[in-house]
Amino acid sequence: QVTLIESGTGVVQAGGSTSLSCTSSVPINTMWCVGWFRRRAGPEREFVAAIRRAGDTGFYTDSVKGRFTVSAAGATVYLQMNNLKPEDTAVYYCAADVVYTNDSPREARAYDSWGQGIQVTVSS
Repeated sequence: QVTLIESGTGVVQAGGSTSLSCTSSVPINTMWCVGWFRRRAGPEREFVAAIRRAGDTGFYTDSVKGRFTVSAAGATVYLQMNNLKPEDTAVYYCAADVVYTNDSPREARAYDSWGQGIQVTVSS
């Protein structure tokens, strides 16, 4: 298991931008995948984006395509969020898939290490 710590700006106006960072205790390229999830209403964590290796192109849920960009370098994963909408308001979590499973990287169960989460509020 690795330690993941999220950081970033928590309050943004609609249409604005912010960036989240996730710093890992080990290099990104030692893991199978690193993902971003969010929890809006209810207990379920919703897939947002993920990246397999530093320098790779990430993959996204449809609702954030063209607005969010995931990237990685060294031991840090970034989530650049542009054109934010009130429905993007959520607690955002960074997650690492350290031990390979057959689960899709779009599923929370594929990940074995999680950050503490960071609140992002988009005001209208």
